[in-house]
Amino acid sequence: MLTLAILGFLYDEPLHGYELKSRITGLTGHARPVSDGALYPAIARLEKAGLLERRSEPGSGAAPRQVLELTAAGRAELEGRLADPAEAEISDQIRFFTVAAFLDRLTDPVAQAAVLRRRLAFLEAPSSFFYDAQGRPVAAEQESSPFRRGMLLVARASGAAERAWLAGTIADLEGGRAC
Repeated sequence: MLTLAILGFLYDEPLHGYELKSRITGLTGHARPVSDGALYPAIARLEKAGLLERRSEPGSGAAPRQVLELTAAGRAELEGRLADPAEAEISDQIRFFTVAAFLDRLTDPVAQAAVLRRRLAFLEAPSSFFYDAQGRPVAAEQESSPFRRGMLLVARASGAAERAWLAGTIADLEGGRAC
């Protein structure tokens, strides 16, 4: 997810590390904050792999700023990751939202729709947070705990909203309409 976010934000424009960290934090929020100890080693790995370049430019003080810029190989890597996300990037909501944040970087509506179809198929598979003794999903209406019932009701509403958005967006993409 961190690599995808780095590539996605640098696809738009060159950034220095602090700006990049701020944008990633804005995307993932409190759920998955990014630390310097995770960000800067990831940047170093991407630079070593030739996916981004670092250049110096004058800073506001005496020290120069290190600006990060995506290479052509980095753009290709991002497009490949977006066209064929890992299974965890489809099944995990925060990871999927990271994919969705940059999915418009794929210029092929058919490829965009294929990713959304994978997420929709995942959401349409029966699942629950809780199961009865026979292994069947517990519906909110059968849950005695008000806290678990609340979790199930919120998940149901959120899932319905996401499925409706996915279905509508897929229809728009496959119908040739811009989203």
